[in-house]
Amino acid sequence: MPRKPRIDAFGAASLTGFALLLGFNQVVIKVTNEGLQPIFFAALRSLGGALLIWGWIRWRGLALTLPRRTVPAGLLIGVAFAFEFVCLFLALDLTSVTRTSVIFYTMPMWLALAAHVLIPGERLTPTKSAGLALAFGGVVVALLSRDGAAGEVSLLGDVFALGAALGWASIALIVRTTPLKEVRPEVQLLWQLAVSTPILFVAAAFFGPAFRDPALIHWAGLGFQIVAVVSAGFLFWFWLLTIYPASSVAAFAFLSPIFGVGLGWLLLGENVGPGILVSLVLVCAGLILVNRPARPPG
Repeated sequence: MPRKPRIDAFGAASLTGFALLLGFNQVVIKVTNEGLQPIFFAALRSLGGALLIWGWIRWRGLALTLPRRTVPAGLLIGVAFAFEFVCLFLALDLTSVTRTSVIFYTMPMWLALAAHVLIPGERLTPTKSAGLALAFGGVVVALLSRDGAAGEVSLLGDVFALGAALGWASIALIVRTTPLKEVRPEVQLLWQLAVSTPILFVAAAFFGPAFRDPALIHWAGLGFQIVAVVSAGFLFWFWLLTIYPASSVAAFAFLSPIFGVGLGWLLLGENVGPGILVSLVLVCAGLILVNRPARPPG
């Protein structure tokens, strides 16, 4: 498919579907955590995803090796990936999908703030600064809000969700500020999965038994994570980035927390109180402003 200057109907439907997949993904993690210890689950996910991505790269005939000068960044991005998913899987074990979604999907806010300091030419504009302020306000409201049923509210879980957002932002920052940006996205993803796998298996040893009486639904959740999210989902997203402008693709980020909150309420019966709704509105408004393309001068 040729590259296009703007989002068309296919792109809008695809990006909306991907945002829905990410929202549903959090429900799947929450449910699967009931049968598998979260960090062990994350390790199996990375292992399975690495094998599938490796097979995809071999089938496409792409180069698997990293240039020597990109190896340190490849190892670093794998560590950041492991940190992100330790935090995310623990967050979803401790607190609700609705709360985790609002906090986790503030990642573009933290990335924009870091890029302002570390990446020349990506200074914050007044519009982006307003977006940061709104999204940050949404995080504060979410952290302070205690509305929710018993077992749905955990400050530690909220902190882990915030850590996961920071880990995700650090991955994007590593790609954009190191020689790793010269490597194909599929190979970047493979290195994240391959490096994180042993780290997560070692970390899992410190979080109790690997199994929590798993049933078929939990193994199905693991399979869904490996095939639909880590492999097919992200390969599809990378493909969309080759067709549509990155700024236009990023503009759909605000849909993920909306779907996450909605699916947590619809599928898991989680409470969505006034605090979460206010924080959701603030975060989504902030993400829209942060991802809004700058107007050309003149």
